[in-house]
Amino acid sequence: MNTLSFRTKSANDATVTREWHIVDATNLTLGRMAAKVAAILRGKNKPYYTPHTDCGDYIIVINAEKIQFTGNKWNDKEYLTYSGYPGGQKGEIAKDLVRRRPELIIERAVKGMLPKNRLGRAMYKKLFVYAGAEHPHAAQKPKTLTF
Repeated sequence: MNTLSFRTKSANDATVTREWHIVDATNLTLGRMAAKVAAILRGKNKPYYTPHTDCGDYIIVINAEKIQFTGNKWNDKEYLTYSGYPGGQKGEIAKDLVRRRPELIIERAVKGMLPKNRLGRAMYKKLFVYAGAEHPHAAQKPKTLTF
């Protein structure tokens, strides 16, 4: 009996094509937007997605200070940092952090949804977050993404 053999083709750095996308975070819910951005950074929106290869695209997020939370998270959600020294733990609620560094809220949300290994760190480097509407990546001709 003559049978056909189908081989699975895995993506590699030579076969992956990366595009640039821009996301306007105005009035978007943080978690929902971060989940979709993380999926695009991983490359899960592409037909040749391979888990062990960085297949994702570049993402630019603008207007980070206009992100939204559901419920009472502006006052309840606390971002903790730890210096490594005794008594070196500091906390800051989301309302204060968005005034001081609005990019950090989106960066931490997306980073938490990426793999915790060297592949995840490579994917995270393709994320660019800006507080205002201006960004220095106009030469890459990013396509607008709407969620």
